[in-house]
Amino acid sequence: MLNKELINPKSIVVVGASNNVHTPGGSVLKNLITHNFKGELFAVNPKETEVQGLKCHQNVSKIPSVDLAIIAIAAKFTLETVKILAQKKNTKGFIIFSAGFGEKDDEGKILEQQIVQEIKAVGGTLLGPNNIGLINPNYAGVFTSPIPKLNPNGVDFISGSGATAVFILEAAMATGLPFSSVYSMGNSAQIGVEDVLEHLDATFEKGKSSRVKLLYIESIGNPQKFIKHATSLIKKGCRIAAIKAGSSSAGSRAASSHTGALANSDVAVDAMFKKSGIVRCYGRNELITVAGIFLHKELKGKNIAIITHAGGPAVMLTDTLSKNGLNIPEIDGKESEILLEKLFLGSSVSNPIDFLATGTAEHLGTIIDYCENKFSNIDAMVVIFGSPGLFEVYDVYDVLDKKMRTCSKPIFPILPSVVNAKKEIDYFISKGNINFPDEVLLGNALAKTLRTTLPIVEKIPQKNIDIKTIRSVIDGATDGYLEPQQVKTLLVAATIPIVEQAECRSAKSCLSETEKMGFPVVMKVIGPTHKSDVGGIILNINSREQVTESYDKIMQIEGAKAVLIQPMKKGVELFIGAKKEGNFGHLVLCGLGGIYIEVLNDINAALVPVSKIEAFEMIQNLKSYKIIQGIRNQEGVNEKIFAEIIEKISALILAAPEIAELDLNPLLGNSKEIFAVDARIRIEKNMKN
Repeated sequence: MLNKELINPKSIVVVGASNNVHTPGGSVLKNLITHNFKGELFAVNPKETEVQGLKCHQNVSKIPSVDLAIIAIAAKFTLETVKILAQKKNTKGFIIFSAGFGEKDDEGKILEQQIVQEIKAVGGTLLGPNNIGLINPNYAGVFTSPIPKLNPNGVDFISGSGATAVFILEAAMATGLPFSSVYSMGNSAQIGVEDVLEHLDATFEKGKSSRVKLLYIESIGNPQKFIKHATSLIKKGCRIAAIKAGSSSAGSRAASSHTGALANSDVAVDAMFKKSGIVRCYGRNELITVAGIFLHKELKGKNIAIITHAGGPAVMLTDTLSKNGLNIPEIDGKESEILLEKLFLGSSVSNPIDFLATGTAEHLGTIIDYCENKFSNIDAMVVIFGSPGLFEVYDVYDVLDKKMRTCSKPIFPILPSVVNAKKEIDYFISKGNINFPDEVLLGNALAKTLRTTLPIVEKIPQKNIDIKTIRSVIDGATDGYLEPQQVKTLLVAATIPIVEQAECRSAKSCLSETEKMGFPVVMKVIGPTHKSDVGGIILNINSREQVTESYDKIMQIEGAKAVLIQPMKKGVELFIGAKKEGNFGHLVLCGLGGIYIEVLNDINAALVPVSKIEAFEMIQNLKSYKIIQGIRNQEGVNEKIFAEIIEKISALILAAPEIAELDLNPLLGNSKEIFAVDARIRIEKNMKN
């Protein structure tokens, strides 16, 4: 948890302060002075007696007690400095700009850990090291620029990267996006993004605290803590958008199962954000655009009116919105005819509403009034207005500003003339507005905010499964893939329907089991992990001769231990899997099964525990969902049973977290039943994150 000395210090020392404002120590001191830090300021530099008008101490041992230390000296000197401050100066807040720690090498990591131990010993909080600092209403503790003018209605911004924080601030301030606070995490040696979220959650006051949070994340030390506080903030009325960098599949571990290959850290990040209700972004401008949307009035529907005096941008925006499932409904009827009469000849009101390059501020105001009061099928407006540079357009932006404040429907301004109308746009922004300069970026972001659902509040009931039997199997198992009989026992204990099967170690045994099951049957190799790759699955066996031949053929496969025999069934092939993915916990995945999982790579995932609502969403958001529903007179799949099996797998994982990977592939499903045909479970005890 962040302490008061870091958040609201009454005194600050800059260690490494300088008269040279082009150094971190000199720049941060200048920022603290310029932005009117109200407490006591101290400077330390062994080579100076006065720094930027302040008395300068040659050593930290010479200063009085101080709440917060901002340290901008070489890494090798930081540990001794921290020791003196923590042990002798009652310092409990630390910001370390210095690099050369865990991000450099093992020696730096050890030094970083020693510093953390010193700070923890006195109940202190460390931000960094290797960061740019912190900006909040109490002080501007950063060595970089620009420093935004803070607004309580702006966004709280947490960044794992100092450079990225600066780039986002620069781009965001140009659009008018306001900020409430900025946290740069650096190496996150003691506190991470999740700890700042915890602080923002604990101190949130409705109507006073910022309701929009932006995150640039490179690492998450405690995903469960992250989910808890992100979810809590969103339930309190906040919205969160985030970039998670460094989670591509190229960095994931190799795995032997389908689930292992599909469930990587990027899938886990998606699942974590979805569970929390966070809008995931993939670039700085997208993050800024989503934040701007959040600061406008809430978009409550999909019907958008595009108001423009330029045809091209309106066409591109129409295409973008339409491709993303939003509507640009045709506007017709008596009221539209009356509106058309109020505009210049050649205008169009069908939607997009084009009031021509010669359209006036008065025309814009009239159109907005009609969309607000007359056209009930419109949920929001996007206004595109640029300038050829022939005349000033202050009057247009004044009308737009007024209507944005007074209309109940959200209005999103696209003002693309950032050169020709720069003065007017700056004027518009100075009134507290945000500009969206790119119509395609806005269109994609609008759709993304609508698609992102709020956190699931459903209470997850405990499934009626045989935990005693499950634990007996797990406790008696060794690491690696379980034997078919062990897998069957686990699935039965979790009440997961499975096809009848028998394990055979002789042709005679196969014949005996076939007589009980009846033809046709399928025979599968036991031993090799990927059965189909080695020719270890033989389908539609219809005679005793074929049983004997198939047994002999399968047992010639390298690594074959036995043969699994099952009745031949038909249905839609489905897939459910589970995997432990680092410190995120377990993921449950679903999709179409068999070869489709490899060809289509169409899966959805959720973090355990999985609720009923989440299970249905996983199924219904598959690209192949129409196949599950039933298409072209082909029988579909019982979604209720499919969702129940997903829930049961989640319950099994909770009872047996030692399950590292689980594959039900395929399950065969129809409108009446679903049962597992092939299943693999790999156990890994004492799993490390």
